[in-house]
Amino acid sequence: MASQTALNPPRGECRQCWRHAYDSREAHAHLGPREDCPACVDHMVHGHPDQMIVR
Repeated sequence: MASQTALNPPRGECRQCWRHAYDSREAHAHLGPREDCPACVDHMVHGHPDQMIVR
């Protein structure tokens, strides 16, 4: 289960990036060793979708 910190990003932060940073093991459990998370890579390449930013 995700921690309260992981589930409550501050204003201006991306919800997905915040969760992946503060609950990395759970968010990336489906990946193999040394495998990049497709969702994280997408955010690094294309930026953060506006609807995912905490207002």
